[in-house]
Amino acid sequence: MKLHVLNTGFFKLDGGSMFGVVPKTIWNKTNPADELNLCNWASRSLLIEDNDRLILIDTALGDKQDEKFWRYYYRHGTDTLDKSLAAAGFQAADVTDVFLTHLHFDHCGGCIKRVDGRLVPAFPNARFWSNTAHWDWATHPNVREKASFLKENILPMQEAGALNFYDEGHSPFSQEISVRYCNGHTKSMMLPQIRYRGRTIVFMADLLPSVGHLPVAYLTAYDMFPMIALEEKTAFLEEALEKKYILLMQHDPLNECIDLHMTEKGIRKSTAFRLNEV
Repeated sequence: MKLHVLNTGFFKLDGGSMFGVVPKTIWNKTNPADELNLCNWASRSLLIEDNDRLILIDTALGDKQDEKFWRYYYRHGTDTLDKSLAAAGFQAADVTDVFLTHLHFDHCGGCIKRVDGRLVPAFPNARFWSNTAHWDWATHPNVREKASFLKENILPMQEAGALNFYDEGHSPFSQEISVRYCNGHTKSMMLPQIRYRGRTIVFMADLLPSVGHLPVAYLTAYDMFPMIALEEKTAFLEEALEKKYILLMQHDPLNECIDLHMTEKGIRKSTAFRLNEV
């Protein structure tokens, strides 16, 4: 097995929405906001070479949205998913599986592209993996979460016959890859856990957006079920500390991977490093 972190660029979101009830005077120390109160966020994907499979974890925001959309999210930087995929020695047609932690636009937008006005899979030979509960949640969204589930990112997977469901007890991948289900941020978000060189690496998605969110009470306003998110985050951090997990941070603009230690204030970052240093 071989792992590649794929950097796809940066985008911006309102700092208050990313830290919920936590005052700006506190979160601004770790995630400084600009004059519009926007904080900078990374967008990382993970590519797994696993025997004859090439598995892509999440596809970032993509590039098919209109100018109005990008005025809200301020995508910037020179990295793209295609460039990072090429730097790893691959192209979109090589990907056999696209595993989606959840179907919010910043995690699945790159799944679909426009070709001659049509919406088609950006990875033409891949199977796309969601799960039954989350697919139903995303395709019948509630009013609050509707803006995060964009039909143009989601339905073309099914229309192309490429949609598959990764449900508990039915793993299509090797034993080194398992999945943790979380229900606080959104219904049935999936976090891949990968056994790699004697360590367990967890792709954090939105259970832990950044190092600034390590205090257990620091939840985002995007979390649909805050008390469940609080319980899941607390249990995970305790487990990760005990078992020495490596946390692969999808959205932290500075820290790609971290490990943990206990401090007088609770569980916090011990060291930060890149995955290729493992």
